[in-house]
Amino acid sequence: MYVFADFVLDTDRAELRHADGSVTHLRPKTLELFKLLAENSHRVLAKEELMEAIWPGIHVGEDSLFQCIREIRLALGDTRREMVRVVSGRGYLFALDVTSEHVVGGIAGPQKPETQDDRRSHTGRLLVAAAAFLLVVIAVAGLALRGGRLSTPSRLVVVLQPVATVEAGPEGVALARDLTSELVKGFSRIDGIDLIVPEDEAALARQGQAGLDMRSALKRGPGGWVLQARLIDAESQEIKAVAEVETSAGETDRQRLVQRLAAGIGYPLGVRLSGLQEPDGRVAATSDVAIRQAVASINQTTRERFGTARAILEQYLAGDPDNVELQIALAGLHLRGVQMNWYDPAQSAAAEHDADALLKSALASRPYSLPVLDAYCRFLTVTNQFTESLVACARALTVNPWDGAALYNLGLTQLQLGRFDDALAGFLEAERYDTPEVSRWTWLLGAGWANLLLGRNEEAVTFLERSIAITPGSGRPYLLLAAAHQRLGHVREAREALAKAMEIRPGSTARNVALPTRNASDTFLAAGNTVLRTLVEIGLPPGTPR
Repeated sequence: MYVFADFVLDTDRAELRHADGSVTHLRPKTLELFKLLAENSHRVLAKEELMEAIWPGIHVGEDSLFQCIREIRLALGDTRREMVRVVSGRGYLFALDVTSEHVVGGIAGPQKPETQDDRRSHTGRLLVAAAAFLLVVIAVAGLALRGGRLSTPSRLVVVLQPVATVEAGPEGVALARDLTSELVKGFSRIDGIDLIVPEDEAALARQGQAGLDMRSALKRGPGGWVLQARLIDAESQEIKAVAEVETSAGETDRQRLVQRLAAGIGYPLGVRLSGLQEPDGRVAATSDVAIRQAVASINQTTRERFGTARAILEQYLAGDPDNVELQIALAGLHLRGVQMNWYDPAQSAAAEHDADALLKSALASRPYSLPVLDAYCRFLTVTNQFTESLVACARALTVNPWDGAALYNLGLTQLQLGRFDDALAGFLEAERYDTPEVSRWTWLLGAGWANLLLGRNEEAVTFLERSIAITPGSGRPYLLLAAAHQRLGHVREAREALAKAMEIRPGSTARNVALPTRNASDTFLAAGNTVLRTLVEIGLPPGTPR
């Protein structure tokens, strides 16, 4: 905690808190810069010194630094630039007195008695650090036991060319400039690549490697803006990846437009870069036949179909036990069975154990694979291993910053830790990126859930209906929608939503639709039980809420 004026900079939560209770969440690079300024208050830091500290080994333009400075000033309300000062010809100076101390409840001064949630939050932060260290120890030890050696992927050099325009007019030129900055911001967060924004052709030569060229172009399409991008081997000129995204002509929010366009090409290119970082330099082929058969069987969402899908995957995995795609698919199926109550308690424990073993094996084979990291992140979240899930999901975001699946699971963790506003912010960030498309319904579900727990029932209905419109085959959105409608006095709509949930999940009761309570905060449990009581009022068969 860094305390200055009426503010507390909380680096654990990546947020700036004001004495009035307002909170500003900070991007990772902005947080790093803010922390560096706070640790060196009243000392001038040169621009070159700051850029080297925040973007080590990465050639970025000064715009990236200026953007972080603007975000810090905006968070502080420093419109007169008196807190973060420019010292002409020298650099930047943080002009406030700073103390570093442990603070309970946000602002230094009189402290309220520590609650159970406070203690859990503090303990959780300590465990996150311990878990991160433990994961490294386990990985090294596991490799040593197998007689292997700890290997890291070779670093890729990516030259990000400025976004070009094709008959886009002055508006398109300005938009392309903002897109270039947004792409630099995103790709600079990816571990394992050296990002270059070249001032001249000599920039690449200084790296001593051939590298990859990222070229993109913006143009007007029939429905809105179209951004196309290619990832090209700079030496052979082979095209390694192609991405394209088109936005709606009705999008009027400029920041949202920029973020969605950047994410639309950033996510698929990030996935490809993740594959190229594997030791063999390729993305392994998926066991398409088995997985397609299993997905076709499970689409009917019945216990019998579930059994068929599981048998298919287990049969193929027995013949190819090291196949990572099959390991991920079977682990995901186990989780679905647990969530749908298709296992009895003993089977459920065995399924969790099997899923854990499968995903740890996959992670040992491909520690930098986004599909593996996403699957492990989801597993830890679903099984209420919140300390470990924070580490795993954050790791997935260092591989692909636009990964909505990881943001969703981070949000679920925040929900169950009782941090509803933080969870909602994560869900809304995923909604702005809107990638990957297959996960779109999940962050809309999350946003509806968070709003419901915050008592914002109209907003909850909006997000939940959008989620259902994309994926109508899941029971939980209908349950939450029923509760929101009931609270708004929409009795008929509430009963219709509950009836649909019961059709999808027959046998549901207040007992078996509740999430596991292990490691969940008292705040979440109290709010969740209130929702369950509302559902019982509508007609959900009663049970003892967890």
